[in-house]
Amino acid sequence: MATQDNTITEVLVGAAVLAVATGFFFYASGTTGAGAGGQTYEMAASFRSAEGIAVGTEVRLAGVRVGTVTDMTLDPVSFRAETTFSLRDDIVLPDDSAIAIASEGLLGGNFVEIIPGGSPFNYGPGDMITDTQGAVSLITLLMRFVSGDGTQ
Repeated sequence: MATQDNTITEVLVGAAVLAVATGFFFYASGTTGAGAGGQTYEMAASFRSAEGIAVGTEVRLAGVRVGTVTDMTLDPVSFRAETTFSLRDDIVLPDDSAIAIASEGLLGGNFVEIIPGGSPFNYGPGDMITDTQGAVSLITLLMRFVSGDGTQ
């Protein structure tokens, strides 16, 4: 009889673990936006240096996540990082907006930041943002400081 009680207990504990794991999965996918089913549209940008970002990196506007980097390739002619990113379709960007790779701080990760312009005309789906600023390398800045190469 004790063997049957152990089996029932093991089944109940296994079911509880499975339920918690399923709940955690749905919570995590909702928090990260992986489960978001909202409509999006694609845009592109070309960076001299896309150091610190990858597919899945957040795209933010005024500190709020509005999209995600969906593709990165190297242009073999210009040697620039061609990035594609998706934006929520309720976000309409003026056509003089800029895009930059920003850092959350000294030890934080990087993200793509959109700096909105003031033009009355807007970018459309599939357009390329031409005003870009690539990643700033902390090591390069430190080396310039140490070597005294403070050219302005």
